[in-house]
Amino acid sequence: MYTILLLIASNVFMTFAWYGHLKALNNQPLMIAILVSWGIAFFEYMLQVPANRMGYQVFTLGQLKIIQEIITMCVFAGFAYFYMGKSLGANFFYASLCMIGSAYFIFKS
Repeated sequence: MYTILLLIASNVFMTFAWYGHLKALNNQPLMIAILVSWGIAFFEYMLQVPANRMGYQVFTLGQLKIIQEIITMCVFAGFAYFYMGKSLGANFFYASLCMIGSAYFIFKS
C-alpha cells in the first residue's frame, strides 16, 4: 500500500512538473519553465524511487509499470479537469478501459 500511496504522490508532482507550466508559467521564458519543472520533478523522484524499490519486492517490473500508468491516467484526469479546466471526452474513457485491460493481463496468473 505504501508503494501505491507514494506513486500517487509522485505522480501529482510529476504531472505539475510536466504540464503545470502550460498554465502557471505560460508567459514566462522557456528557461524559467524548465527550471521550475526540474525543481518540482526533484520531489517527484524523492517519492518515486523509494516507491519503486519497495514495490519491486512485491510486484514484477511489468506490474509496477502498469500500476504507475494507471495512477498517471487517474492523476492526469483530475489535473486536466480541475486545474486546467479541460473536459474529458469519450476517448479518454476508452483509453482508460484499455489500461484496465492491460492491468488484467499483467496481473493474470
